[in-house]
Amino acid sequence: MADFSRPGSLYGAIDLGARKQALEAQARREVAGPQAASAATVVDVTEETFTSDVIDRSVSVPVVLDLWSPRAPGSAQLSPVLEKVVGETGGRAVLARVNVDASPQIAQALRVQAVPTVLAIFQGQAVTGFQQVLPEQEVRRWLDELMAAVEQFYQANPDARPPAAEGGEEAPAEPPADPDLVAAEEAIDKGDLDAAAAAYERLLARSPGNEDAKMGLAGVGLIKRTADADPAEVQRRLQDPSDIDAVLLAADLEMLSGAVDEAFERIIQAVKRTSGDERDKARRHLLDLFTALPADDPSLAKARRALSSALF
Repeated sequence: MADFSRPGSLYGAIDLGARKQALEAQARREVAGPQAASAATVVDVTEETFTSDVIDRSVSVPVVLDLWSPRAPGSAQLSPVLEKVVGETGGRAVLARVNVDASPQIAQALRVQAVPTVLAIFQGQAVTGFQQVLPEQEVRRWLDELMAAVEQFYQANPDARPPAAEGGEEAPAEPPADPDLVAAEEAIDKGDLDAAAAAYERLLARSPGNEDAKMGLAGVGLIKRTADADPAEVQRRLQDPSDIDAVLLAADLEMLSGAVDEAFERIIQAVKRTSGDERDKARRHLLDLFTALPADDPSLAKARRALSSALF
């Protein structure tokens, strides 16, 4: 089971929408081709330079912090991947490397328990990260979601966006946001999930196919369903395989933690072993979770095939 307490991204539960922007970034990168990737902006950080090279710098650009050790074989595998993938951002992110053996106080301050550990620092705060060696595709997906979340932050806080470099090209103007989308985001910022849901529903009434509204409404539903959930209690209830409500709640928590494939697989297994009303309940819950992701998310195609196989 996934770690239910782990934040999935910069905006936690609501930021499932960052996956959509991540997919768009991947498509742009594939069109541009390998020549678009530039050399990574890499800096080796010490205890003396951590504040200036990481904290201060993160105010204007996300800093990917690679905490490594020459004694850890995983570091030798992961560090070159990070350098390559961060380089593909064209300078929109910085890679900062910390040798934890040479700078143990940094590792202690960040409560690093294992190496390699990767943290994303933005606006002076660690916002997301991972502690294992991931394949290049997963690292790139993680970074794309981080960059999408950063862009969402700037869209919501335009005054915080750093000025364009002198002589640089102006970014193309974004189309104006739908007022109900704006209202939903403002309601979420205030913690008013009912108002956010109402705004998304208004938009869907006007535009039934609006993907952002569908994803936002599904995200709000996830938060509401799990608001009072105790992960330890959910784990205990899962010992009873007939507790379908526990299975569905566990899948919701996995979705919020970023373990999308695991959430889908959990419900598909429930579909396979149940029948009648319980089977239909699991199927409908899975279809509802599908709407929390963009239509072209690769996890959806895989899960839809598995669901079809389980049903027929």
